[in-house]
Amino acid sequence: MGEIMRLIRELFNSRTMLINLSKNDFKNKYSGSALGIVWGFVPPIMTILIYWFIFNIGFRIVPVEGVPYLLWLVSGLVPWFFFSESIVSATNSFTEYSYLVKKVVFKVSIIPLVKIISALFIHLFFIWILMYIFLLHGYIPSLFNLQLLYYTGCLIFLIIGISLVTATINVFFKDVSQIVVVILQFGVWLAPIMWNPTIFSDKWIKILKLNPLYYIIQGYRDSLIYNISIYERLDEGIYFWCIAIGIFILGAFLFKKLKPHFADLL
Repeated sequence: MGEIMRLIRELFNSRTMLINLSKNDFKNKYSGSALGIVWGFVPPIMTILIYWFIFNIGFRIVPVEGVPYLLWLVSGLVPWFFFSESIVSATNSFTEYSYLVKKVVFKVSIIPLVKIISALFIHLFFIWILMYIFLLHGYIPSLFNLQLLYYTGCLIFLIIGISLVTATINVFFKDVSQIVVVILQFGVWLAPIMWNPTIFSDKWIKILKLNPLYYIIQGYRDSLIYNISIYERLDEGIYFWCIAIGIFILGAFLFKKLKPHFADLL
């Protein structure tokens, strides 16, 4: 636990450098293209339009619990985009920033977080767009919308824990980055993003709730659509934090044990 607290303090004390590196990473990611940062928004928007066309126009899915399917779908896709983009980029972060890893005095632990914050910039923009879309459909902003800050924080903490695991192992086993991509490709169907949990029996819902993303995605919809407070899902919240903290502890342990070997392999 002492090592975990040291890691947390290290991340906090390096916050200024972390923000600066994240800004540079965000700019450099799109600096070589003609459209620049526009490419950060095009893939998610195209994905939303494709899913909306297939399910709403093709399959003619009716509104979900009285909510237009487009709104219901987008409120689940936005956190997923942030999750998947952050995990993929953070997994490769130690390899990409190998020149920083080899520096003796550099705080290597902040490197995955650089990628996460870089992806967070786009996520915050999409949250703003999401709330504007809901406003156009007659959903008046309320205090429940502020819960998005909490659920985004939950998502960030979960991503940090997972990325510490995947990024650390990826230094030794380069196939991890490809495995992560494959898992994310079918992982989108394991969370209640395009399907309504009510289509399953209580037995299956209990199993599906084991996925920590279930809590976050439902939380986004609670904040934007259903006006359900965090306290009404207290049991699910406790379970989520137990899982998220467990993953973070695992990531911190792996990072501490394997970090001394990074420079030799990168």
